[in-house]
Amino acid sequence: MLQAPFYDPAKSYYENLEKGPFNGFIDGVVLPEGDPRFEFLGQRLAYPLGIPAGPLLDSKFVKGAFDKGFDIAVYKTVRTNEFPCHPHPNVLAVHIDGDLTLEKAKKPLVADKDYREPLSITNSFGVPSRPAEEWLADAEKAALYARKGQAMVMSFMGTVKEGQTADEFVADFAQAAALAARTGAPILEANLSCPNIGNEGLVCYNLHMTERVCEAIRAKIKKLPLILKVGYYSSDADIEHLAKIAGRYAHAISAINTISAPIVNEKGEQALPGSPMRMRSGVCGTAIKWAGLDMTRRLAAVRTKTGGTWKIVGVGGVVTPKDFKEYREAGADVVMTATGAMWNPYLAKEIKDAYPDA
Repeated sequence: MLQAPFYDPAKSYYENLEKGPFNGFIDGVVLPEGDPRFEFLGQRLAYPLGIPAGPLLDSKFVKGAFDKGFDIAVYKTVRTNEFPCHPHPNVLAVHIDGDLTLEKAKKPLVADKDYREPLSITNSFGVPSRPAEEWLADAEKAALYARKGQAMVMSFMGTVKEGQTADEFVADFAQAAALAARTGAPILEANLSCPNIGNEGLVCYNLHMTERVCEAIRAKIKKLPLILKVGYYSSDADIEHLAKIAGRYAHAISAINTISAPIVNEKGEQALPGSPMRMRSGVCGTAIKWAGLDMTRRLAAVRTKTGGTWKIVGVGGVVTPKDFKEYREAGADVVMTATGAMWNPYLAKEIKDAYPDA
């Protein structure tokens, strides 16, 4: 059942950062620590459930996630330098009949502020980042909020700049990794599901660039565990190529982020103000569960086929305990929920109660 969200879509990103989190994340209820029974990238976890990069804006949000029993909290993706947020609004509801297939995603989706079940939303932030010295200090504090059986993951990315060369982009990505490693987070995550140089799409869809970035990151972070956050791949050959890259440079693959689609208002106009680039925006929630599950199953098949040892983080459309169980049965070592957790701070408790053995 939907509740008031811990990130308030009616407020700007900066208001949420300054005054949030809200509602259930600050109701004073702290769930008890669990017995660490699961291993993930060198960490002992009470339960293989977390919140992915996106809604946990700073240490206050990370603490809220840990207090509510989400045992892996991913600190929102950071950059080497300050980067502004897209104009408000950044979150809107979208109403989709069934799954948001890749074919459906070619056509405009109507967005509004009516958040209802089955819940799907579009989010368009542009991956804002505070200056490195600010997020470094805050992330160090956030990592310390992890209790027994919990762990924070630090997400980072490179920044696209006008006139930038491929070498410069790779270097910036690697520098972001080096900074992220200084936070004390026991696990890092390279957000490869963000724009690539030259507006070519996502970094993860350019597998040559993905490998270059991962090689540079590994040189900077030494032996720290690394997750690769990616989007949805239609091609099994691309998944096998990604698996080879993960086998060389990383320890886990997290999929998926969102599915991009044109977003309009009831008049058919661009719903998200600002640049024409915002005509397309990522959709998450119930409508993309099919894609996250499909990627989890296919990643698991490739891992078995190749004898890989990397882990799978299943993400996309987890809004009920049953969704969590489907991901685990599909082969996910860890499951994450963003939209579901935002509108139900007690989702972790509900999942743990329903499936105490995960």
